[in-house]
Amino acid sequence: MKLLLHICCAPCTIYPLQTLRDQGFQITGYFYNPNIHPFREFEKRKNTLKEYAGISNLEIFFDDQYDLELFLNQTRPWGSERCRTCYEIRLEATARQAKSQGFDAFSTTLLYSRYQKHDWIKAVGAKTGERFEIPFHYQDFRPGWDKGIQIAKELGLYRQPYCGCIFSEKERFAAKSG
Repeated sequence: MKLLLHICCAPCTIYPLQTLRDQGFQITGYFYNPNIHPFREFEKRKNTLKEYAGISNLEIFFDDQYDLELFLNQTRPWGSERCRTCYEIRLEATARQAKSQGFDAFSTTLLYSRYQKHDWIKAVGAKTGERFEIPFHYQDFRPGWDKGIQIAKELGLYRQPYCGCIFSEKERFAAKSG
């Protein structure tokens, strides 16, 4: 089965990629993350993913659009519910790409993180898949959290300290400075 895997960053790709390949999936990555701010962080994550793609022999479509305004306009009004909208933005782009490129299904490395809202991702993915008529592959990759971190450290990959959005950066760092 050909699966288009939305990728948020290199460290979150390690375990899902290995697991899906072991299950017989043919994986192609898709990098579209207008949520990552500031721009230097976006570039750092993209470049680290390119490095990892070379190591892991992974083909990736890089969508270099830096849709800061789209992300802020669509998520800001939602406050604590902003993550759902962020998932919608990224999974919709992934489903559209998967459908247009003839993939059998799509998924996301967001399902690797202990910090993401899995119920929301699963619901958004299923709804988006129905809308674009392409299945969303849900799989809980959190059991491989420690293994993925260990491999990322061994490879010397950049590991970011927040999910990527300006709101999460504030929540993480503002609390420590106050």
